[in-house]
Amino acid sequence: MKTFKEMIEAVNKQQKLKIAVAAAEDQEVLKAVQEESNLGLADFHLIGEEKKIRQYAEEMDFSLEYIQITDEADPVRASRRAVEAVSNGDAQILMKGLVPTATILKAVLDKEIGLRTNRVLSHVAIFEIEGYDRFIFLTDAAMNIAPTIEQKVQIIQNAVDLAHAVGIQQPKVASIAAVETVNPNMQATIDAALLSKMAERGQIKNAIVDGPLALDNAISIHAAEHKGIKSEVAGLADIILVPNIEVGNALYKSIVYFANAKVGAVIQGAKVPIVLTSRADSHEAKLHSIILAVLSAQ
Repeated sequence: MKTFKEMIEAVNKQQKLKIAVAAAEDQEVLKAVQEESNLGLADFHLIGEEKKIRQYAEEMDFSLEYIQITDEADPVRASRRAVEAVSNGDAQILMKGLVPTATILKAVLDKEIGLRTNRVLSHVAIFEIEGYDRFIFLTDAAMNIAPTIEQKVQIIQNAVDLAHAVGIQQPKVASIAAVETVNPNMQATIDAALLSKMAERGQIKNAIVDGPLALDNAISIHAAEHKGIKSEVAGLADIILVPNIEVGNALYKSIVYFANAKVGAVIQGAKVPIVLTSRADSHEAKLHSIILAVLSAQ
């Protein structure tokens, strides 16, 4: 798959899943739910302040006749009930609505009802950029602040699993830094070299990993050739692993605002995909994130 349109077509051929939305009384969230419902790609369980949900839906001319609604005005309890719905098997995907990220993640990590696994939770974004012949994955732009080498291994594996769901059997992963040579004074270059060697030895599975690579060498064959870099990944990267959250956050927003890219993103590493979009994200970005989560959950 190379476009979100192709992704929608793929999801259309699969069994419908249910998405539990915590604190669903949000207009942009409901726009995405409406569009997804119209496309017939998923079922929804909306948990939140029912009066507001119905008010917004009426304003949008969105029929809620076949959508399950649970009235729960408190965002903490709404988050717990959404996580419980997934934990009990009543839903297969979790989505954040009008609730702080920390609140829903607390429910996700709850020892009794939570969705934790032995993997670190990580944010994986996927971009459809005009002029590129493939999706570009970016991780981690929102969850892990300054990941250790052990956490980076899991972050890569989470992104690789998502790439497999999109049909990329052997994704190429570029661990980026400011330079493409190992510099003992730059920890990002050391980590990148170690990750590359770990992948060679099978400690990172089903992917080709190389680094350190500067961003231009990771995504541009011309730039890689100009610098004489010989690598299976250079210029052909599917997945970009950033060294820290600042780089990831800035790169994510640059791609969206400067390149006008289409984007979807999910949290990987839990028992199910989590749609954890920002209030600033458009309903289109939320729609793409839902589609990505459905594909991943399948």
